[in-house]
Amino acid sequence: MVIELLKIGAAVAVGLPVFLYFYQDKMLFYPTPPVSSVPRPARGEVEDVRLVAPDGVQLSGWLVRGVEERAPLLIYFGGNAEEVSWLIGVADRFAGHSLLLLNYRGYGGSGGRPGESALFADALLAYDYAIQRSDVDASRILAMGRSLGTGVAVHLAAHRQLAGVILVSPYDSVRALAQSIYPWLPVGLLLRHPFDSLSRAGRLAVPLLCVVAGHDSVIPPEHSRRLFDAWGGGDKRWVEVRDAGHDDVSGEPRYWDEIASFLGRFSRRER
Repeated sequence: MVIELLKIGAAVAVGLPVFLYFYQDKMLFYPTPPVSSVPRPARGEVEDVRLVAPDGVQLSGWLVRGVEERAPLLIYFGGNAEEVSWLIGVADRFAGHSLLLLNYRGYGGSGGRPGESALFADALLAYDYAIQRSDVDASRILAMGRSLGTGVAVHLAAHRQLAGVILVSPYDSVRALAQSIYPWLPVGLLLRHPFDSLSRAGRLAVPLLCVVAGHDSVIPPEHSRRLFDAWGGGDKRWVEVRDAGHDDVSGEPRYWDEIASFLGRFSRRER
């Protein structure tokens, strides 16, 4: 009996790390199919955006134009199961900013397969596309990330000049989250997509709005707090929506009020 139990234990000890290594992409990314139609914004025009990455993969998304001739721009990076076209329908909540919404590789109409390095490179591609547009004020480009997308937004802030950053349910790193779930495993050796935002935060001095859900069981607020506390400088604001969970925080009025208030600082260019 003891020998059988030891065999089972050994099988689990070997099998679980192997399973996590080969199936981690399916556990981290949940690609969504293309939508048949996109919402109409309350105001502003919507333009289809197609970008081709250096490796030939085509990225699909939209630009919703803001109210100014050369408007401030918010580049949005969604969660791990988020098709981003839904934000077109609430574009009027973003304080007159234009919105650049690109689906990750494998999501919506974008080709390819998602992965940390690909998402990071595509974020830089989106920014470099945006600053070339005559209807975008390059001095007022901001990034917003939600959940998985906070790591992409932080990477962009570390490699391009941004006017501000909004992080919703951010994490210190996917490695730290995974280690808290599997404390007995060598997560650092197994993980191919560490999304280590904490290692970049100390170098960043861009204004930050950090919004967390008080009842977030997916990304516990203490992981968000570590990132917030490590932020290198500049104005930063911590907002905890106490009665919300990870998936429903955007249903709370305070969520949108805080975002609009933060973006309002950039809605009119200083003369």
